Amino acid sequence: MRQIKKEFRDKSGHDLAQVCAQAALDTKAEELVILDVRGLTTFTEYFVIMNGKSTRHVQALAETIEGELRSKRINASKAEGLQEGMWILLDFDDVVVHIFYHEQRKFYDLEGLWSDGKTVEVE
Repeated sequence: MRQIKKEFRDKSGHDLAQVCAQAALDTKAEELVILDVRGLTTFTEYFVIMNGKSTRHVQALAETIEGELRSKRINASKAEGLQEGMWILLDFDDVVVHIFYHEQRKFYDLEGLWSDGKTVEVE
């Protein structure tokens, strides 16, 4: 098993969320939001939520984020929805990334469900 690269071993959930956000923005993610859900849930610290223009764009966003973190030897513990491209979930433990086809995002309204979470500025 490969170890996480030295410079990323001590990164916080906030730092990993920023890496995910930047990779997504570089791939033209739309309406990207980082939510700090520490204290609201026990399964993660941050949600990174975004949407894409098409199912292919949603899949490309997921592939880019996974590739960026994999290059740092950080692998998703779980990935769901990659084949369909309507709602992809990437679980990196401290960070859970939700990538929606734009119509699906409105329907599920994660920002509304987790409205007690604090919005974090993308650096």
